[in-house]
Amino acid sequence: MAFLWSLVVIDPLFILSTFLCGCVSIPLALIDRSGDSSMRVGRVWARSLLWITGVRVTVEGLEKIDLHRNYLFCSNHLSYMDTPVVLANIPAQFRFLAKKGLFQIPFLGTHLKQAGHIPVPLEDPRAAVKTMTTAAAVIQQRSISMLIFPEGGRSEDGVLQPFKEGGAFIAIKAGVPLLPIALIGTREVMSMGSPVFHPLRRV
Repeated sequence: MAFLWSLVVIDPLFILSTFLCGCVSIPLALIDRSGDSSMRVGRVWARSLLWITGVRVTVEGLEKIDLHRNYLFCSNHLSYMDTPVVLANIPAQFRFLAKKGLFQIPFLGTHLKQAGHIPVPLEDPRAAVKTMTTAAAVIQQRSISMLIFPEGGRSEDGVLQPFKEGGAFIAIKAGVPLLPIALIGTREVMSMGSPVFHPLRRV
């Protein structure tokens, strides 16, 4: 019954939050071309999803982030819930690299583009290298941080996968420190291949 409740109640609220935040973000982007306003809406969206799913997040180490510096944040990747967790809890002004398919989702894709997040064409290695160069340029030109998932995708079994070379490439080219992030527990909230949220979990 808990699984059925998750599918029937949480998923529509998830979609509703994405729709409403998209409706706010899209017109804001016409006024604020920097994407900062869209990013703030994105944080509201992320916090709403954590509230909807009943996820409680404990954060350690925020004092190590100097908000006057730019970083390349590198995080492990366990679940679709990773993005809401980092958006809701990392206070720095940052954008992230995400697989190209996410940019094709209605409202969400439009928001991602307008906020200045960068699509990664995983199927085209040459284009992916160009994307990393673009990410480094954005860090320098916009004076903002960037977040990547250097494993190149979600871990199927929860075990940390070998990192791709892109993280080091971006950090060196942009001249910024690489700051690691460890996400623990998001796989238990929503595992890979499952459409079900498990509410009231602590991350």
